[in-house]
Amino acid sequence: MTWTSEELTLISANEEIVLTVARERRVLRRGQRIWVVREGDDLYVRALGGPASGWYQDARTRRKGSIRAGGLRRNVAFAAADPDARGRIDAAYRNKYGHYAAAIIETVTGHQAASTTLRLLPCSPQTPACSAATARDVSGRRSRRGAPVGQGLPWQALFDRSRRQGENA
Repeated sequence: MTWTSEELTLISANEEIVLTVARERRVLRRGQRIWVVREGDDLYVRALGGPASGWYQDARTRRKGSIRAGGLRRNVAFAAADPDARGRIDAAYRNKYGHYAAAIIETVTGHQAASTTLRLLPCSPQTPACSAATARDVSGRRSRRGAPVGQGLPWQALFDRSRRQGENA
């Protein structure tokens, strides 16, 4: 599945998106505001805290999450960015966020943050990268009940439950 031109325009027009990452035991990490850039027909995010950033660690391990931007809510998969695209992604960050001080831009284009570049892939039930089988922890760890982490609940149910809890709060 690919992003529609309307989704790309809407998401990239927002200064920030709210990114939520799946965690262990079918729990979602609390959403956080993050910068996003568009390069061609792809969307990218980076962890300002570098590879040690908590959400980045969870995204690399679980490879699933969701985004909210401009009224759009979409489940996503996280994929490693092509290393050859770094210069174009850096330029996209400088172009979009160039109204900030140079020191702030450097935090998102410097080596630490650039090493954490992830491409956002839109999910649908038919997308192999978003299937329940790939939602489990790639390390093979098991939950307290002995089942592989992430199994037992359809992937979509994570977001439905989180959404219901947020609406009831």
